[in-house]
Amino acid sequence: MICFRRLRNIDIFSDEKLLRKIESFKAVFQAFFPQLVNRTLRSFSLLAGIAAVATYAFASAANAAQLRVEPVLLEMNAPAAAGTLKLRNEEDVEVSVQTRVYRWSQSAGQESLDPTADVVASPPIVKLAPHTDYVVRVVRTSKQPVRGEESYRVLVDQLPDARRQAQNSVAIVVRQSIPIFFRAAQVSKANVSWSLSYEHDNIVITASNAGAERLRIAALRLRDASGAVVGFGDGLVGYVLGQTSMKFTVKRPPAGFGARGPVLITAASNNGPVKAEVPLPLRR
Repeated sequence: MICFRRLRNIDIFSDEKLLRKIESFKAVFQAFFPQLVNRTLRSFSLLAGIAAVATYAFASAANAAQLRVEPVLLEMNAPAAAGTLKLRNEEDVEVSVQTRVYRWSQSAGQESLDPTADVVASPPIVKLAPHTDYVVRVVRTSKQPVRGEESYRVLVDQLPDARRQAQNSVAIVVRQSIPIFFRAAQVSKANVSWSLSYEHDNIVITASNAGAERLRIAALRLRDASGAVVGFGDGLVGYVLGQTSMKFTVKRPPAGFGARGPVLITAASNNGPVKAEVPLPLRR
């Protein structure tokens, strides 16, 4: 069995953390299967089985994270047409890595990745010896001049080990997605307008970018006139590419959120702090 998993940072669990994880699994089982748990969870063998599963899952995730890719973003300004990614194999065994480039676009608030021949990664497949580095070149081969800012993503896959598959074990494939931007000599800055709406019981944040440059959004939050706050935490929320719009959904906000007046949108971005006061239409 092959499992695809996007991993950037892996937490290596200590024994103490593992025990807390087992206890949380036990709590979940007790909530849904109380009679089964009361009869069987006292059994050391079952608890050991849960520990084994948890240990395998965490160990697999930790092992899968041993392929490192730097940098996490590439930007080339015209006339530059090439950049490099450094792959680092931190495992004790040889690994096979595949790199592919896709055109990255956004339309009607949705993202898509489409095959392209305008930008290539070379070599597309490489084997890395243990604890070694390898450089992959990302080259724009299109003869057309860059207009504004072109957006791509390089998918870097650590391919499954054939020997592990032969042993009928689960093969975890690490996929890392690296944003790539090719920019013209002159690019108009991101110019994003914001709007809010309700779709069913969810608030939809729409960001429309009239500029040619992307806006990278993190720590996106909404605060209403009563002081209530909803949001997406402090991490990366996403991008709004040039001349496009994107939608971000807040699932089931508190009842009455935004009923007393405009809502304040705040975020961090590659162009500095974001701050906009926007009306929220009443929920239907």
